[in-house]
Amino acid sequence: MSKNLIPAQRRERIQEYLAIHRIVPSAELSLLLEVSEATIRRDLEWMENEGILTRTHGGAILNERIQFEPEYKQRAQRHPEEKRLIGARAATLIEDGDIVFINSGTTATQVIRNIRGGEDITVVTNNVSAALEAGQSGFELILLGGIFQPNSNSVTGNFSIKNLSQVYANKSIIGVDGITIKHGFTVPTSAEADIIHMMLDRTQGPITVVTDYSKWGMVSNFEVARIDQVHRLVTDEGLSDIAREALEARSVEVVIAGHVFSKA
Repeated sequence: MSKNLIPAQRRERIQEYLAIHRIVPSAELSLLLEVSEATIRRDLEWMENEGILTRTHGGAILNERIQFEPEYKQRAQRHPEEKRLIGARAATLIEDGDIVFINSGTTATQVIRNIRGGEDITVVTNNVSAALEAGQSGFELILLGGIFQPNSNSVTGNFSIKNLSQVYANKSIIGVDGITIKHGFTVPTSAEADIIHMMLDRTQGPITVVTDYSKWGMVSNFEVARIDQVHRLVTDEGLSDIAREALEARSVEVVIAGHVFSKA
């Protein structure tokens, strides 16, 4: 029976179960392995210390590493409808008079695509794709110079950083590749991380992260922000209740794109 398993066997079962479900409540693991929730909590604590998972309120999520930056076209093909909804919802957060930093990435591109024209809005970005999308949108778009990165359709490097150092924004909207409670918000490359760090350092208002549900539990190579540095996450309804509760417990507002909302 499961309750006769030694700790190493239990932890192996937990990891196998997490590999399938990614996010699991402690109560569910307790029933599965026929042991107390206190025992499960000790197992999860040990596994978190080993870097296997991240504990959340009432459960755990599997830490999955992102070892490389996918090609832009590959990223654009993943969860396109979710990204479209997220971009449209996040764009409503941009108001007349705003100066906004937006970084590279397919979800960030959707944000710029959905900004309404005819307003006194300035967007500062390293996102080459977004610059092409903006077209005759009616708002001012400042594209940073720098070294072109074909994998992400972006520009980075010292020239970009120098340009950013001359601007302050009152909002930032940032796309990321991974989110965990322990490791925060992460991206695959140091060059993009440097851009985001500068954007956040020079933001004098709320910081919003935009990403689809699949990035929850993922850990990329470079941290760009701790959980408590971000004010809001705009995501889709695929985000689990466990994830949402864990973020809200740390004062991150979770906005689900596609839900009916009021701009009052």
